Amino acid sequence: MIKHILGAAVIFLGLSACQNHTQIVSNEQLIGTWHVDVVLDTPTVNNSPANLTFAPNGELTGNNSCNQFFGRYAQQGNLLQLAPSGTTMKACVDSLMTQETELMQAISLVQQVDFSKGKLNLLSINGDTLLVLTKQS
Repeated sequence: MIKHILGAAVIFLGLSACQNHTQIVSNEQLIGTWHVDVVLDTPTVNNSPANLTFAPNGELTGNNSCNQFFGRYAQQGNLLQLAPSGTTMKACVDSLMTQETELMQAISLVQQVDFSKGKLNLLSINGDTLLVLTKQS
């Protein structure tokens, strides 16, 4: 009997160790300016100015690699929606313009947020990583 209980305990602990424990991201953790490190699985261009700033009042601002943008965001636990509503319209080098297009596409798909290993991960509804961000000091 003890062998069965011990065996069940080992299996339970093994399975629970394999589970992905998502940390709930608080509004306080989200607030601030975040540098964009990765867009749609592609590292950003070296010295890219791409960033997102989350204000306590729900305002979203940032640089989408070439232009400034602004809008709103809504967070409830690990659910997050970003709603950019305007942007400047200057031209930049092709690599930044391409990155800008991909960043804005990724922003429109964000539905979830996850914080792990010091990075803020913005995810699709399916849990696919769209953007990886690092907090700026």
